[in-house]
Amino acid sequence: MPARHPSPLPVSGRLAWWGTAWLRGLVVTDLVLDAVLGDDATHVVAGLPGVDGPVPLARALAELRLAGATGLGLAVPAPGDPVGLGGPPAFNTAALESGQAAVSVGLGLVPLRVGAAVEWTAYDALPRQLSDVGECDRALRLALQEAAGTLADLDVARWRPEVADALLNLRHRPELAPPPGTPGRCVELAGRSLQSLGIVDLALEDDGSSLDAGRAAARREALAPLAAAARRGLVAACSPEVWPE
Repeated sequence: MPARHPSPLPVSGRLAWWGTAWLRGLVVTDLVLDAVLGDDATHVVAGLPGVDGPVPLARALAELRLAGATGLGLAVPAPGDPVGLGGPPAFNTAALESGQAAVSVGLGLVPLRVGAAVEWTAYDALPRQLSDVGECDRALRLALQEAAGTLADLDVARWRPEVADALLNLRHRPELAPPPGTPGRCVELAGRSLQSLGIVDLALEDDGSSLDAGRAAARREALAPLAAAARRGLVAACSPEVWPE
């Protein structure tokens, strides 16, 4: 049973993993709600086709199953990098504003936090193209290696010792509690992706205040490919359509 503690996964990633397990008959509804809601008071979903008004998350999952869904995937777009999205513009815009979405059977669910609750809005979603898990894993490992080398050249240990510590301790990844049916390789990739995004956030936290302009620009340039590879890795790890058989 998942613990009632905040998960390092974005809420759309939790819905993708646990919603997929529920749609495939691997977990009961109570476990899904515990894992997705965490410490939230409630989640509701509005805009589902043929459904009036907002409905609880459990009802929304049931509607997805009736529509033929067998899984939910993740999108974590960033400006200039709509990873995990396939359109149309209305869905892409909403997902980009949120920074995340869950995608299934022609629908995209975009979360908005309102106090202690999360309100999901359903949009029409077009098919998307994703890289497979193996490709994303290899790309992330390479991007992390290259970023570490560049940050070392920029003397990261002097201006951001926390980043240097993180780079020296890459085996210590965020702890994840996946549902049954989630491939182990995807759990590892999700952990590595979250770890890499954390390193990027730490390294950019002061946005160059401790560096000259040239070094600050070099830092951002070094970290951009790592952030992109980490987002792609997280999407693949939480999107069953590209999971290994």
